[in-house]
Amino acid sequence: MHTHICDSGRRFGARLAATPRGARQARHLAVEKIAAWGLPTEGPALIVAELAANAVTHGRVPGRGFRIGVVLSGGVLRIEVADTRGDRVPGSRDAAEEAEGGRGLVLVEAIADRWGVVRGPAPCKTVWAELDVAGWGECRDNRSGTGSPEAGGPGSGPGLGGGNRVPGNRDPVGPDV
Repeated sequence: MHTHICDSGRRFGARLAATPRGARQARHLAVEKIAAWGLPTEGPALIVAELAANAVTHGRVPGRGFRIGVVLSGGVLRIEVADTRGDRVPGSRDAAEEAEGGRGLVLVEAIADRWGVVRGPAPCKTVWAELDVAGWGECRDNRSGTGSPEAGGPGSGPGLGGGNRVPGNRDPVGPDV
């Protein structure tokens, strides 16, 4: 699969191979763009890394890639990762102490101001996270990070996906990943 990149002002997107290399590339490309916008990159880099790792680990379908999107609008940085496993909706969970994985979305929840899942178009889903970046010079506190954006807000416009929003908690309908 070839990498496809779309970059226009405050919107950036790329289609990448659903491989560990593609996940690393997503993080690198997103960090480069966010730094070019003059924003700190540490928190967004962790979010991209976790969402991209989930896409290539749990959302992978052989022969299909995933998409990363980063949008800066109205003081909000929105990070989106779309994959082709809409049947597997992620949720944060408590991982066993000895487990090597299972903490990624807990990290996203701790860093992001909001996060969630948009289902569709079939067979896809998009996991998104938003950071309020207006005033990032101030100390940030630990927020719960769940809930969907208000209508008309930065998260309500066109993104990588469409469809039904699922808040950033366990989805009672679909299996967790």
